[in-house]
Amino acid sequence: MILRHLFSPPNNTRLSHLCGPVDAHLRTIEVALQVKIAHRHEQFKVDGAAANAKRGMEMLQALYEMAARPIEPATVQLMLAGDAGMDGADSMALKTRRSDLRARTPNQALYLDNIASHDITFGIGPAGTGKTYLAVAMAVDALARSAVQRIVLTRPAVEAGERLGFLPGDLNQKIDPYLRPLYDALYELMGVEQVQKAFERNALEIAPLAFMRGRTLSNAFVILDEAQNTTTEQMKMFLTRIGFGSKAVVTGDVSQIDLPKTQLSGLIDAERVLKRIPGIATCRFTSADVVRHPLVARIVDAYDAPRKKTGSLS
Repeated sequence: MILRHLFSPPNNTRLSHLCGPVDAHLRTIEVALQVKIAHRHEQFKVDGAAANAKRGMEMLQALYEMAARPIEPATVQLMLAGDAGMDGADSMALKTRRSDLRARTPNQALYLDNIASHDITFGIGPAGTGKTYLAVAMAVDALARSAVQRIVLTRPAVEAGERLGFLPGDLNQKIDPYLRPLYDALYELMGVEQVQKAFERNALEIAPLAFMRGRTLSNAFVILDEAQNTTTEQMKMFLTRIGFGSKAVVTGDVSQIDLPKTQLSGLIDAERVLKRIPGIATCRFTSADVVRHPLVARIVDAYDAPRKKTGSLS
């Protein structure tokens, strides 16, 4: 199917922003939708399967509307991810600094619903699917609404091929790189100043998983990130920290386990042991939920292909 559209009145600045540097935005849409886009000045032609050609033209029209300023590549990619299954779908509104934050895929929408309606939620899937970011957004929203009194973020300090002891600095400096992704999400969703104030009033805590032992976390939103690198004992320890008025989210990617080969991942074990426990939800993400560079989804699929053939989970 071939669709044609004339952008009128023509605006050279908008047309330039729409296409991107060296037509980069058009190439992104072509690859994602498997269509061919041709244009001459303000005349655009989209050639491909009927549904994809229609989506491609709709994307071009939407981008032209927002093209008063240069369009970031991430914006195009997020629009493509959002269009992949969220057309017309309701999306949960969250109280964060990101006014445009919403579920971009059906699985992300299910994930947010699960977190809202369950005390413990597992988010399992590849990198770039929003597991941690959306969980932190839900935590920030809960704190802003006074649904919880504090946010506790934790992850195991397991080395991805490196030794913690050889890293320079004291204990805090050694563990900081492991916790940095959590800080980055908080800064974007709350702002640096609000994060610092939350730390000062003990409404926010970020710590390695080992620091959770012996505690009871009540009236808190607790997130365990990189849970594929927990042992079964650590996972049980974490899940039994949950107190009254608390909500927990456990995120991880079972294709990126850094434990010794003989050590069973606590995330894989927990999914098996707890799958029929009421009050616990599990959301499985796939490469279709990746909202990073389009190559990330293809990389995930390429690495997953051998595992699918052998039936391996890890």
